[in-house]
Amino acid sequence: MTLSPAQRSELLSLARTSIEASLPTGERAPYDQPPLHTDLLRPGASFVTLRVGEDLRGCCGTIEATRPLHVDVWNNAYASAFADPRFPALTAQEWTSTGIEISVLTEPERCEVRSEAELLEVLRPGLDGVILQAGARRTTFLPAVWEQLPDSRQFVRHLKLKAGWPADYWPSDMQVWLYTTESFG
Repeated sequence: MTLSPAQRSELLSLARTSIEASLPTGERAPYDQPPLHTDLLRPGASFVTLRVGEDLRGCCGTIEATRPLHVDVWNNAYASAFADPRFPALTAQEWTSTGIEISVLTEPERCEVRSEAELLEVLRPGLDGVILQAGARRTTFLPAVWEQLPDSRQFVRHLKLKAGWPADYWPSDMQVWLYTTESFG
């Protein structure tokens, strides 16, 4: 789905409201209002990224569209601010200098590759988000990560390290999906 400027604005406002409503207690504020734009009622997957300056401050999201996009953004904004295990809960003082970026994901498409070398041949740096799964472990990098890791081999190897696998790991049951995002903030 391509979002209009008004839909993007509504989602950003929704993310801000989710965080601001939760700042006093740190508890997820309830949300039950329908969006202004009915397209946001469709199932959608999103990530909400918080930054203070250039520094990551939180990033949580969903890979698969299992709930309406507006609800997904509301919940992921809260999770990025208060439930990202890499960071303590966001404070009111930090909030004044925190930027928000929302990434809406396309539906992931299965990529039939048998090796890391085959994956490297089909990857589109700067465009593709990647999901790797082996056994019960699953991990992803959004396309925005290409800004820090522009080399395809390093991108894939860091993704494997993120999952807790060795950099050269590629088991026979490795599954790969690719997706793109519409990102704004």
